[in-house]
Amino acid sequence: MTFELSLLATPRAVPELRHHLRGLGFEVRLCATELVTNVIDHVGAGTPVTVRVTGTPYGHTRVEVTDPDPRALPTLLSAAATAESGRGLALVDRLSRRWGVEQAADRKTVWCELAGP
Repeated sequence: MTFELSLLATPRAVPELRHHLRGLGFEVRLCATELVTNVIDHVGAGTPVTVRVTGTPYGHTRVEVTDPDPRALPTLLSAAATAESGRGLALVDRLSRRWGVEQAADRKTVWCELAGP
């Protein structure tokens, strides 16, 4: 299984991404859209991103979102009960077996691995 899509990270792109991933599990769709939403919120709307979903040699599903800003790193925070945002990465952390960031000079890739295909 390999899926790759390049798009501009905009609020309109989030439901479109969900549509493209409709054949995959709920957790895959949720993690992919949360990682794209993080780009919108912390790098900026209109940022070009590449979304990849692949299988791993260990039978897991890997979701990756690459953007061109290696400096804006995701941080796992605790959102207050009344906060209207700030739970995206906590969801990714909770749903995935593990997650992380791969940095290069001109980009970063935020990834997570989910159990199963």
